Amino acid sequence: MSEADYLEGQYQPWEDDEPTISEASGIRYLHFGSEWVQGAMRLRRPNDLIIAYTQQMMAWLLLLEPDADSEVGILGLGAGSLLRYTLRNTPASITTVEWNPMVTAVCRSHFRLPDSPRSSIFHEDAAEWVSRPANFSRYSALMVDLYDAAAQGPVRGSLEFYQGCARVLAESGVITVNLFGNHRSFEPNLQALRAAFPQGVFVLPEVDAGNRVAIGVKGNLFAVSVGDFLERAEQVEKQYRLPALRWAREILQQLQEHAQARP
Repeated sequence: MSEADYLEGQYQPWEDDEPTISEASGIRYLHFGSEWVQGAMRLRRPNDLIIAYTQQMMAWLLLLEPDADSEVGILGLGAGSLLRYTLRNTPASITTVEWNPMVTAVCRSHFRLPDSPRSSIFHEDAAEWVSRPANFSRYSALMVDLYDAAAQGPVRGSLEFYQGCARVLAESGVITVNLFGNHRSFEPNLQALRAAFPQGVFVLPEVDAGNRVAIGVKGNLFAVSVGDFLERAEQVEKQYRLPALRWAREILQQLQEHAQARP
């Protein structure tokens, strides 16, 4: 079913699929029929990432500098925050996969979804999209944020799904995944990610009442010195206005712990 079908009233949603909107203190929020926030936009500065976990979803910038040839994938549109930010701040081309055309329609009408030749949106199941050979080895970075109305854990989190994500990434690529640390889905998702990304998976500290962003690495992106890695973090912090040094120190600490745990 297309976005046009929804706008013409031909799409009959389940009750929990219906996007709803609230506003407070100059911020517009997206919900899926519940109090859980699925995305947000500051009305006066729509390209800002105002929810902390969405900033963490950009942590792939620590390892990659996108250029005009880069392709970035976003699985789960939400309120379009990651799409708006990435379009505004990088020259990359962006593919967004969102199964629910109502979400895209509401983003266009209420969340300033940008029209750009560098942006493409597909309405399909993310699990099917990552399984398509045409998408294999194309994307430098993949940001995965797949939640339903209950917002208690990702709706896609199997080993097969994350292996598909790994195939979609280029030879050297990074995935960031929004997980929910206070839910039983957290450990199974983390185990599946570690199996699909044996080169390294790191988890940033919990933010936003439970959100925990995991970073999976494909390829040899950590073949740099600690000094170079921290220098890159300083550059990201200055250029992208993100708390990248905090993320870098957390990753370095986890790398050290992993090294000490080896026999």
